[in-house]
Amino acid sequence: MQKQYIRTYLNNKLLAYVTAAAFLFCAMLLGISIGTVSIHPMTIIRVISAEFFPFISLGNTDAMHANIIMNIRLPRVLLAGLVGASLAIAGAAFQGLLRNPLADPYTIGVSSGASLGAVITLFFGLSIPFAGMFTLPLFSILFSFLTIFAVLLFARNIERSLKVETIILTGIIFSSFLGALISLMIALTGEELRQIIGWLLGSVSMRGWAYINIILPFFVIGAVLLLVNSKELNAMSFGEEKARHIGVDVQKRKMMVLIAGSILTGAAVAVSGTIGFVGLVIPHLARMLWGPDHRHLLPLSILVGAGFLIIADLVSRTIIAPAELPIGVITALIGAPAFGVILMKRRNKL
Repeated sequence: MQKQYIRTYLNNKLLAYVTAAAFLFCAMLLGISIGTVSIHPMTIIRVISAEFFPFISLGNTDAMHANIIMNIRLPRVLLAGLVGASLAIAGAAFQGLLRNPLADPYTIGVSSGASLGAVITLFFGLSIPFAGMFTLPLFSILFSFLTIFAVLLFARNIERSLKVETIILTGIIFSSFLGALISLMIALTGEELRQIIGWLLGSVSMRGWAYINIILPFFVIGAVLLLVNSKELNAMSFGEEKARHIGVDVQKRKMMVLIAGSILTGAAVAVSGTIGFVGLVIPHLARMLWGPDHRHLLPLSILVGAGFLIIADLVSRTIIAPAELPIGVITALIGAPAFGVILMKRRNKL
């Protein structure tokens, strides 16, 4: 009986990973295929194979199609996937840590802090010696980290018990305040920073391979930090006291999760601007479909979050083609109603 249960459990989880991976693969194919010039999926496979696996011959490739795929659409799709994966896994971790499905980098103010760091970097032309192109994400990560600790400190002063609702309300307050600071800086600067308004609404358009090189190391570091703490997140999702009783170093693990979440959010915002609600909707959906176990919730959130943002980007650039909508508009149109539904369900349970 026990062996049968284990086998069923493993089969279900394997099906979950296969489904999530298939969703991501299809999203990538659609993202590369659809555009002003439509490209057949087999052409995409041939071009990418010829580029990365030259020893495997799948037939001749058209030079124009190869240029569109390798220099325009593939880097855009990969960047959207990395941003979506970063925000989704960060949201899943914050929700587990704070024990609330309403928590995500956007609602607790981390995204706004990262945006402020990026705008300040661009506003003053800041540059860290030897950091080069990594200056922008480093400042975004720093400000996202400072923001989450400011939120926690402020919430603790309001309520010593640090109720989750207090943390989220404080995060929304900080998010609004930091957003106002960004708007003020743009208004005072004139035309120089007006172009950043579009960036702040969220976009992965015309970024290229350089931006993938910027986000990739931070994504790997942040994701690995969260994945190695997945068991501890399971324990802390039942409360800090219970986690301490089973031997979890709560303060250390909490700090690691906050640092990892700040790294992921800061790097994502640095390359794409503020994209809200991905970290709210995707972990909640993954939890509904496949359960709350963070050992599986975190990697599944990566796969589904990446696929979701690729689809959102595809919609943003095709719905009013040849013009483009900011990708943040699409995620907000989906995420804001989802936020309301989650909030109502939570209130009904209380």
